[in-house]
Amino acid sequence: MYGLFLWLVCDKVGIIIINNPMNLSIFKAYDIRGIYPSELDEATAAAVGQAFVLMTGVKEVVVGRDMRLSSPTLFSALVEGITGAGAKVIDIGEVPIDALYFAVNHYNYESGIMITASHNPKEYNGFKMIKKTTDGFTVIRGTDLVESLGLEHGIISFGSVGQLDVLSDFVNHLLSFADLKKIKPLHIVVDAGNGMAGKTIPLLEKYLPVKITKLFFDLDGSFPNHPSNPLEELSQKLIGEKIREVGASAGFIFDGDSDRIFLYDEKGQMVFGDITLILLARQLLSQPENQGMAVAYNAICSRSVADFVTEFGGKAIKTPVGFVNIQKGLKDNNGIVGGEVSGHYAFAKNFSADSGYIAWLLLLEIISQDGRPVSEIVAAYNRYVRSPETNIKLDNKEAALKKFKEYYHSFPQDDIDGITVSGPDWWANVRASNTEPLLRVTVEGETKEIMDSRLKEVLGVIK
Repeated sequence: MYGLFLWLVCDKVGIIIINNPMNLSIFKAYDIRGIYPSELDEATAAAVGQAFVLMTGVKEVVVGRDMRLSSPTLFSALVEGITGAGAKVIDIGEVPIDALYFAVNHYNYESGIMITASHNPKEYNGFKMIKKTTDGFTVIRGTDLVESLGLEHGIISFGSVGQLDVLSDFVNHLLSFADLKKIKPLHIVVDAGNGMAGKTIPLLEKYLPVKITKLFFDLDGSFPNHPSNPLEELSQKLIGEKIREVGASAGFIFDGDSDRIFLYDEKGQMVFGDITLILLARQLLSQPENQGMAVAYNAICSRSVADFVTEFGGKAIKTPVGFVNIQKGLKDNNGIVGGEVSGHYAFAKNFSADSGYIAWLLLLEIISQDGRPVSEIVAAYNRYVRSPETNIKLDNKEAALKKFKEYYHSFPQDDIDGITVSGPDWWANVRASNTEPLLRVTVEGETKEIMDSRLKEVLGVIK
């Protein structure tokens, strides 16, 4: 496949001429993501815009972008590709990614593309692409777009570009998910990480009684204070210190495009994403209209999720890792909420899309109504001890997975994502990376001793 595209305009006919090999590694299983400009440049952006229109057949594309330094120039090139293929662009400006999901569905547009690299380092950028469906939207995978790259085509006329301000309607949509009267005047810390939360949280703040100590609210795609990934050590360190310094009741940290959020307790300790999912599930399943509905969780979430969802009267649905799989789990199983260890939370009434802000508002309501310190609230849901995900570099991932499966042949197993082996007081998941020669290993036990012992055993088997 060839890439570096040249866009020529001749008598209103769009042609893309392929000159040099394209780096197809940027076309991922869920999106498009690469280093700017060595892997992803303006020519590639124009080609993506054209290929998206050709593949989907849409006549209109909502386009949003985050605050990354390369987003404006990639936006211009992407728009050239979309309009050159004959489709109209609806420019919603610099917005969080869930504002794009909202715009496509609320205003009934056909499709959308968000220019973002989510939590990746500053050198990266990319595209997340969706097409509207009768029950929300479906994600257009980067890998699905490859066959449409570089196709020559003729058009009668170029598409137009219009602007649309969605933020007011978007904020009202977010506020509808929580009972604002139940939120108390908590003192909280919010770390926007110089990402899109720095623009959106102030729009929500004026409707809330909370006092917010703000960290890094200036939009800055160079991420001068800490990495965009909330799981990086420095990101965790800074918000933890600030919570303890100001005596806040809780803390929250967002990633760059703000679709991920992590809760921190009053001691400055991060709450694992799957434990936060239990809080959200309890809150939503307690509402009469949601009783008995499903909660989607991925294959590396704690066993606590299934335990408590069942106790809450819900149906626990295990899915492969990845937002698109959580979304599918919600749609296919009459789900109300879904989530991952990585801090993504999807809501059925949000078009089955993830939203850090909806999770934030619900958590404020939960903490306010419970009254106990956050550390005490979450302690009851930490029934087990889970290892951090361990990455093992192996050239033959398939052989190692087979060996793992055979070694534990007498234990119950599933292959929802990799191989999960379940014992009475422990479980282990081993799954292959889609992009690297790595096996990812997660082990959980009823005690730390059990977890440590089984982790050592599993690593010995696959190595």
